[in-house]
Amino acid sequence: MKTLLFVHTCSPHGSIKAQEGLDALLMGSAFADCSALFLGDGILQLLKNQDTQQTGQKNFSLTFAALRDYGVDKVFCSKAHLLSHAINESDLVIDVTALEDKDVAALLASNDVILNF
Repeated sequence: MKTLLFVHTCSPHGSIKAQEGLDALLMGSAFADCSALFLGDGILQLLKNQDTQQTGQKNFSLTFAALRDYGVDKVFCSKAHLLSHAINESDLVIDVTALEDKDVAALLASNDVILNF
């Protein structure tokens, strides 16, 4: 079975790309072994207690809790990007595995298909 890695780099609001990435990940999990990697501003998608009322956008961050139900149990982020955004793993809506840069590179190399959102 092919492995798909969904790389999320967009902030959660202001672009539909973040929501599209989550939707694609959920759909892809029905057909392949999928995992997710959050880099840069993509980590902001996973923050708890997001308030989108003023933006008029849907708060889709709680949907990430459904990933395990869809068989997506490998969710990663960059440890360096967590630090640069002053975010602790406990600030996130789901459990992630924080990777060192060398491990991020190995993860990217180990997947058959990489989709960027």
